[in-house]
Amino acid sequence: MRRDVACAASIVLAMSAGLGTGASMAAAGDPPFLLAGLADIRQVCQLTGPDAHQDTSAVKIAGTDLGSMFEAGGRTWFVFGDTFGQRNAGMTGGGGSLWRSNALAYTTDTDPTDCITFDGWITDRVGWAAELLASGRGEVTVIPTYGFEANGDMYLHYMSVRFWGDPGEWDTNLGGLAKSTDDGQTWQRLEDVTWPGTGTFQQVAVVKVDGELLFWGIPAGRLGGVSLMKVAEPDVEDLWAYRYLSGVTTDGEPEWSADPAAAILIIDRPTGELSVAWNEYLGRWLMTTMADNADAVMYEGVTPWGPWSEPHILYRQADLPGLYAPYMHPSYVADGGRTIYFGLSHWLPYNVFWHRVDLVRAQDPA
Repeated sequence: MRRDVACAASIVLAMSAGLGTGASMAAAGDPPFLLAGLADIRQVCQLTGPDAHQDTSAVKIAGTDLGSMFEAGGRTWFVFGDTFGQRNAGMTGGGGSLWRSNALAYTTDTDPTDCITFDGWITDRVGWAAELLASGRGEVTVIPTYGFEANGDMYLHYMSVRFWGDPGEWDTNLGGLAKSTDDGQTWQRLEDVTWPGTGTFQQVAVVKVDGELLFWGIPAGRLGGVSLMKVAEPDVEDLWAYRYLSGVTTDGEPEWSADPAAAILIIDRPTGELSVAWNEYLGRWLMTTMADNADAVMYEGVTPWGPWSEPHILYRQADLPGLYAPYMHPSYVADGGRTIYFGLSHWLPYNVFWHRVDLVRAQDPA
């Protein structure tokens, strides 16, 4: 299934990204969007913490967040943010003791319907979930925002956080890449591949298609819009090889620039942590994120750069206070991609929970 989905996405991208014929992804007369709505949205299980489907106390994880996913080396990796090994009973929000900036779990579980079981974690010498990237001078924490595999190695995009502000607001020193050549055991920051903290691409979602890596990115915090950049896989460590979407022609063709300042917004709306995946059921791109520093939402994209639909609500902040970071992965679907499984951070218990949603296609009966 993974190979078929990747192949379909490759064909579509080749047609619509100027990699092949340059034809538009949507045929003439097709409706602009096919996602009519979302249904049967519900929590499946708790992924992390002492009360989780799989108790993570043994690796000293009492509270953590984020949990973006990527494939490498035949495994799916879950990347977490600020992690606490001990928390007092009844404690709410982030905090506790035995803090680490980040943590990494892996699994070969391919059935998302009954939760996800981790095969293991990257651990230190005493068996605790290890910190992958330590904080340095001028950093309050280092948060991995997404991972990917390229040229046989593992990479993490991270943001170097300088200051935490009000909810949804923070400042970064930079966004950058770190690399592992030993299956995630150790990581090295790539000092020559960084983006200034005052710009975009401080948080990203990454998809590899047809030999290229696409990065959807936002500035620090959850108040900026989404831009798009790309790089050929062999050139991932060459900052000068990256190209930034600078415009779209009247025929819907993308225009790329070597200047990051030329990057345009493809979604001009306050956006939070994001993930993007090709969906076989719709034959479209999907993005899960936060809109307006509030609700967890899903967008539909006709091409990687758009047009993108108005957001469909997954959960409202008023109904699930403290929600953030709805991360999906293309492998965690059911019914041909009609059902999507995704992780969602809940601030009050400060852990990651597993959720599911059904897509309602426009031409399907109600």
